[in-house]
Amino acid sequence: MQTKELWESKKRGLSAEEKRTRMMEIFFETKDVFQLKDIEKIAPKEKGITAMSVKEVLQSLVDDGMVDTDRIGTSNYFWAFPSKALHARRRKLEELQTQAERAALTKELTALRQKKDQLKAEIDKYKECDPDVVEEIREANKIAKEAANRWTDNIFAVKSWAKRKFGFEDSKIDKTFGIPEDFDYID
Repeated sequence: MQTKELWESKKRGLSAEEKRTRMMEIFFETKDVFQLKDIEKIAPKEKGITAMSVKEVLQSLVDDGMVDTDRIGTSNYFWAFPSKALHARRRKLEELQTQAERAALTKELTALRQKKDQLKAEIDKYKECDPDVVEEIREANKIAKEAANRWTDNIFAVKSWAKRKFGFEDSKIDKTFGIPEDFDYID
């Protein structure tokens, strides 16, 4: 970094994001492993990050997984290699692409379901023309007709029995039991 830029950054102060970017430059440019005390010396001189904020900026990078840290003995070591950032960006890109694909597929699925419902409604409109349905209706009608005629037989049998047993006339039996005058078998 040039001294003019360094002087201007000290004059106006760095934003948190600028500090993070410059801190990452330390790791990427050197490709080295540092202790906190090393970074506290390098960051103010080379990157214009105030010594008081070095630890905070470094911790935010560790928290975001951009800088790795490990304790060896009594010392904490920090490092970040360009390849890790590249892999992290690729992972993020893949994740975003997967989300976009999922959103597109969900939208397509919704459209296909609506189309299916429309087609099903269209089929239901013409269901009475379906030969299988027509045949089912004919069978059901035949069964219903047979059942109705069977009950008609039963009613005539009961009427006949009542006439013989009690001597009632047909018209009196029909009136008493609410049987219509035109009651007969179904053709």
